[in-house]
Amino acid sequence: MTPAVRQIAFINTAHTFTHYSLLILPTAVLAMAMPGGMFGDSYGPILALATGMFVLYGLLSLPQGWLAQRFGRKALMTAFFLGTGLSLVASAFARSPWMLAATLSGVGVFTAIYHPIGTTMLVEAAGDKPGRSIGVNGVFGNIGVALAPVVTAFLAAQFGWRSAFLLPGLLCVAVGVVWLRTPTVEGAAHRGARPFPAIPRYLVRRAVAVLMAIAVVSGLVFNAFTLLLPKLMAERLAGSPDLLPVVGALAFLATLCGALTQFSVGRMIDKHTLKRVFLPISLILAPAMGLLAVAQGWLVMPLAGAVAASIFGQVTVNETMAARYISPELRARIYSIRFFVGFLGAAAAAPVVGFLHERTGNLTLVTFVLAGFSVVTLACALFFPDRPEELAPERWAAVAVAAE
Repeated sequence: MTPAVRQIAFINTAHTFTHYSLLILPTAVLAMAMPGGMFGDSYGPILALATGMFVLYGLLSLPQGWLAQRFGRKALMTAFFLGTGLSLVASAFARSPWMLAATLSGVGVFTAIYHPIGTTMLVEAAGDKPGRSIGVNGVFGNIGVALAPVVTAFLAAQFGWRSAFLLPGLLCVAVGVVWLRTPTVEGAAHRGARPFPAIPRYLVRRAVAVLMAIAVVSGLVFNAFTLLLPKLMAERLAGSPDLLPVVGALAFLATLCGALTQFSVGRMIDKHTLKRVFLPISLILAPAMGLLAVAQGWLVMPLAGAVAASIFGQVTVNETMAARYISPELRARIYSIRFFVGFLGAAAAAPVVGFLHERTGNLTLVTFVLAGFSVVTLACALFFPDRPEELAPERWAAVAVAAE
C-alpha cells in the first residue's frame, strides 16, 4: 500500500466514524427510554438531546478551512479521531440528560472537522476524475450510517446502551493513535495534474447557488431520514422491544441501498454531466418519501430503500459539484461553507422529528414534511447547469472566450 493510498484509507475510515458516531443515539434511545429511567420514558425528548451535537457539527464546519491553514490537516484529523472517540466514551458514562447532551455536543465539535478537511484531501488525491473516489468515500460514510443501527441495537440488547457508545469510542481513539504515527502525503496527489480551467463566472455562480440551496434541504432530509429510520422500522415492522436487533437489521438493509447507489453514481459521474445523473435521482425522492409516510408492513422496506438510494446518491453528486466548478485554492472554503449551511439544516432534524412525533404519536406527518422538502431538491436539479465541458475541461477555454 502506497503512502497516498494509506492516507485515503484513513480518510474513508474517518467518514465511517463520522456518520456512525452521529447515529448511535437514534437506536440507543429505544433501549434508554423506559419508565423510571434516568433519561425518561419518551422517545422525542431523549432524541432531542442530540440537537446540540448537530448544531455544533454544522456550525464548526465553517472555520475548518482557516484552521487547516494555521494548524495543518494532519493535526485537525488527529483531533477528529481522538476527540470523537473520547466524547463517545464520555457519553457512555452520562448520568443525566444534561450530561448526555454535553458529551454528545463534544461528538459534534470533533466530527465537524471531517467533511471540510477530509473531502478536500480526497478530491485533491482523486485528480481529474473525482467521481469514483467520491463515490467510494460515500460508501464508507454510508457503511457508518448502515452499521450504526444494527451494531447499536446488538450492543444495547446484549450489554446495555452504554456499551453502544463505549466500544466505538475506544475503537475511534485506537485508529487515531495509528493515524498519528502515519506520515502524511499532502500535496503529492496533484503533482502533474493539469491546471484548473477558467470556467465562466456566471456558470460558477449558478452552480454555487444550487449547491448552497441543496445543502440546506438535503441536510435536513438526510439527517431526519437517518434519525427516524430505526423508529419507523420499529413502528411499522417490529413493534416489540424484544425485536430491537431486528429493527437495527432492517434499518441496515434499507441504508445499504444508499451505499450501493453512491458507488454506482460515483462511476456514472465520471461519464455523464452532473445534471444528467442528478435529475433522475431527484425525481424518485419526493414520491417515494410520500408513499413511505403511509406505507405499512413489508412495503416499508422497498420504499425506505428507494428513499435511501436517492438521498445518498445525491450526496455524491453534490460533493462533485465543487470539484468540477470550484478551483482548488477556493475548494476548502467552499466545502466549509457548504457543510456549514447543510448541517444547519441537519441540526433542525432532531428537534423536528422529536417534536412532530411527540405531537402526533407517529412518524407519518414528519415523513410528509420531508417529502415536501424533497420537491425543492428536484427544483435545484432542474436549475443546475448541464455542460458537456464538465467531461472535457479543456473545452472551457473556448466557452470563456465566447462569454467575454
